[in-house]
Amino acid sequence: MGRAQERGQDARQGRAATEPGRGGSAHSQGEAGLAPTRDGRSLYYQRLAGPDAPDGAAAASGAAAAMPTVVFEGGLAAGRSYWAPVQVAVSAFAPTVVYDRSGLGRSAPDPGPRRLDHLARDLGDLLDHLGPGPFLLVGHSWGGPLVRLAAAARPGRIAALALVDPADESCDLLLRPEMRRQERMGQRISALLARIGLLGPAYRSLTAALPADAAADMRAEGYTVAAMRTRGRELEDTRGDLRALLDTPPDLGEIPLLVVSAGRPSIGMPPRVRERATASHAYRAGRSPHGRHVVLPDADHMVPATAPDALAREIRTLLAG
Repeated sequence: MGRAQERGQDARQGRAATEPGRGGSAHSQGEAGLAPTRDGRSLYYQRLAGPDAPDGAAAASGAAAAMPTVVFEGGLAAGRSYWAPVQVAVSAFAPTVVYDRSGLGRSAPDPGPRRLDHLARDLGDLLDHLGPGPFLLVGHSWGGPLVRLAAAARPGRIAALALVDPADESCDLLLRPEMRRQERMGQRISALLARIGLLGPAYRSLTAALPADAAADMRAEGYTVAAMRTRGRELEDTRGDLRALLDTPPDLGEIPLLVVSAGRPSIGMPPRVRERATASHAYRAGRSPHGRHVVLPDADHMVPATAPDALAREIRTLLAG
């Protein structure tokens, strides 16, 4: 069997294991489902139920129902698969959900705008589908401001927030014209690599950090021309989105907040940028009455892949209050 055939077989096996209503062996990221949005699209998600329920007396007292579901929100054009190592670790102590934003992975595309407020409404629709909560929202990179908006819209169902190396409007570098130029250049390069089939190999180390089934999903779904098209749409007005956050900051009230910074520079985040980003994270945590800032020294910006166990421990501490 050739490599292309092997990749196709891997993708088919992964899809069969996770599509709603189909058989197949258990997927490392859990049971699949589809959540409807208010305008009729579907969002694909996977759920791990978490640890076994406590004994009957505890369950009867409502302790089991009070455990928040941890919902993971990806960064720019990032689907569910790269969360697998963290999700599996967190599922040892809490129920977890990962999902694909519209136009990514197995979620239907969206003909409407891909601005932050629209993405946050979609996340809110997913939470509506999952139940009354409570939820602990984890947002990485561009997912950081996204989960802040979703939490501020319905704070009563949010137990806590974890922002993982987030984009933050307090970081002035993100508002400068040179950042827009870098975004446009990065988008052109990513789209080109996707067209010629080299985007996946460029992220080989990221994919290698995943369980085999999640890696097969990511190879099949994460590096496509369609995914890069969605990436371009999510980049349409990042400056406008950040300005909107500056003008009208999401009110998180008393929601406990964890802000995690990576400790190491990486491609696209050299030492000077790394320092400014970390300072913005400390600022964001300091704005919360229940904020905590943590630096993971062994992580680079792709914290979910480079420090999954350390991140899972911080999420567990946040859940413990």
